[in-house]
Amino acid sequence: MATNPPKLKVTVIDDERLQNLKKTFEREYGGSPLFYACAPGRVNLIGEHIDYCGFSVLPMAIEQNIIAAVSVNNSGTIQLANINPLYNNITVSCSEEIVIDRANPKWYYYFLCGVKGIQEKFGMTNLQGMACVIDGNVPPSSGLSSSSALVCCAGLVTTEANQKSLSKVALAEICAKCERYIGTEGGGMDQSISFLAEKGTAKLIEFEPLRATDVQLPDSAVFVISNCCIEMNKAASSYFNIRVVECRIATKMLAQAKGLNPNGFLKLAQVQREMNASLEEMLALVDEVLHPEPYNREEICKVLGVTSQQFSTELLSANTQHVTHFKLHQRAKHVYGEAARVLRFKNVCDCAPTDSVQLLGDLMNQSHASCRDLYECSCPELDQLVDICLKSGAVGSRLTGAGWGGCAVSMVPSDKVQSFLQAVREAYYLPDPRRATMEKQSLFVSKPGGGAAIYLEK
Repeated sequence: MATNPPKLKVTVIDDERLQNLKKTFEREYGGSPLFYACAPGRVNLIGEHIDYCGFSVLPMAIEQNIIAAVSVNNSGTIQLANINPLYNNITVSCSEEIVIDRANPKWYYYFLCGVKGIQEKFGMTNLQGMACVIDGNVPPSSGLSSSSALVCCAGLVTTEANQKSLSKVALAEICAKCERYIGTEGGGMDQSISFLAEKGTAKLIEFEPLRATDVQLPDSAVFVISNCCIEMNKAASSYFNIRVVECRIATKMLAQAKGLNPNGFLKLAQVQREMNASLEEMLALVDEVLHPEPYNREEICKVLGVTSQQFSTELLSANTQHVTHFKLHQRAKHVYGEAARVLRFKNVCDCAPTDSVQLLGDLMNQSHASCRDLYECSCPELDQLVDICLKSGAVGSRLTGAGWGGCAVSMVPSDKVQSFLQAVREAYYLPDPRRATMEKQSLFVSKPGGGAAIYLEK
């Protein structure tokens, strides 16, 4: 795999989206783009809410992406426009500090996260002026990583516009870190697959160090994405960060119970590595150490030997200061169980037994049950959609992405795809007028797509 994102020569007239983007750019700025950049969304096949705990995940890039048309100038500003009229244009100064208002997550702040990450990487005080038009066809707030794709696209744009060079791995790590400026404490899966994806294969993404391994999916099944049509914006709510905090506290409680210094541990994977234990042994330890009843602040402070002030400043994030009770047993149980399912999923894909589709489907079903019951990141509409998908012919179906809305991903035998799509359409979308209007962009077959790239017009 090439080290840096590829630079591809394209004929704009052959691509309707690029053609429309170019025309919009010319209308907006009165000149032609110098280059284009794209970054794909992703669907996570299995491994939910475990990347920020240090465990491997198994996503693939989707064909839907964010594309930017870009020109470079000496204006000292970054001008941003969006094809979608719902998103306002903005101009910001290149010479002043870029400020991200995490209390008010506008679309352009995600782009500015990517800019800021590259600026800080190279210590650039004065960035190259840029004019950009953005077009995205990843459904927003749907669990398909539209926000991270925008951050990645911005990171790639800023790198190219300022004539810098970075590897895919470096870009992924920078973009994972800088997206936290918007307030979400993600683990890096979304940015990693956006840069490291290759057409035709899913990837096992491992962390510390970041690396990606091809995972060949069965030829006899396809993956279908379906949107429950409930939007969930991670940055605009505290659900996501509450789970991050609960896992962080569970990490320290487990470390303390095994005589380890909890100050040195932030991720559940770190405790497992330090103990040199199997995932099955960690699941047993969770049952032994953590009680199923929610913990209150006082109990956690007593066990860890920290003050209430230390608890708030060292363990909680800005938008989780209000939380009083924490379900540590359930969250840790999900994480270690899900980490084991990821490894089993990859093993089935590698060994390709005759019943591989059924085995993979079973793992996806177990994953959804764990997300629903232990991690509590589903919602009634997602559960209904997953149930309909299974009744319509999917061998496995589960929420994908952060949850609390957004999409399900279903594994469907290749010979049942058309009947599956029709059955889901009739059972979930058509009976509801609002869903019916969204159905065409909410239900589609997805194939593993390629990673982020620069496009240069021929």
